[in-house]
Order: sequence, then structure tokens, then C-alpha cells
Amino acid sequence: MKKEEQTAFEKKVLDQFMSGKNLFGKDGAFAPMLKNVIEKAPEAEMENHLDESERSIGNKRNGRGKKTIKSGFGTFDIDTPQDRQSSFEPELVKKRQTILADNLSDKIIGLYGLGMSYRDISSHIKEML
Repeated sequence: MKKEEQTAFEKKVLDQFMSGKNLFGKDGAFAPMLKNVIEKAPEAEMENHLDESERSIGNKRNGRGKKTIKSGFGTFDIDTPQDRQSSFEPELVKKRQTILADNLSDKIIGLYGLGMSYRDISSHIKEML
């Protein structure tokens, strides 16, 4: 996250906090951050899935799908990567799963609060799963 983006994010969090608005709802300051992390994790998983053996049998990326995720912090849409042979099974948000475990949402926000970047959080979640 760039310094300008971080400053804008911090200002939005502070403004919403001071006005008593929900930080986690649809328009909350943390909603885009949570969405971003949840979208980046399957991207990293797809990179690992499409290793040399998968590519040698003709499997490769095949666009993106949309998925609506419900969490304790609200509902949001994410883009999920797809492969040609439909053999990719994401670990963070599995196929046909629409509810994100509340404890995972808390962990993502906690890690971000500790200063971890989106990439670091995605890597950490990948290691956990």
C-alpha cells in the first residue's frame, strides 16, 4: 500500500470511528481491505496450482468468476480465478462456499492492524492453510 493510500485509509477509519459509523459494514473502511486480501489469496493459490505439470497437460488460466461472500463484516463480491480444466480448488474460499468464517475475518483485520501488507497477509494465510 502506498503512503498516500495508507494516509487516506487511516483518515477514513478515523472519520468513521469518530462519527460512530460501522467500520466493517458495506461502506466501512475495512471492507475494501478485507475484500482485497480475500481476492489475493486465491490468486497466489492459482499460481501454485498451475505448476509445470499442470501446464504440460494444457491447463492454464481461464478468466475469473464472481462470488458473493458473507462474513461477520457484511456481504461483498470477489473475483475468483479459474483454470481451463476446472481442477483448481481454492483453500481460503472453497468452491460453492459463500460464508467466510468469522475467525478468519478477524485474523485478516488483526494482521493488517499489525502493519502487515496485503501480500504478507496472503502469504501467511497460505502457510496456515
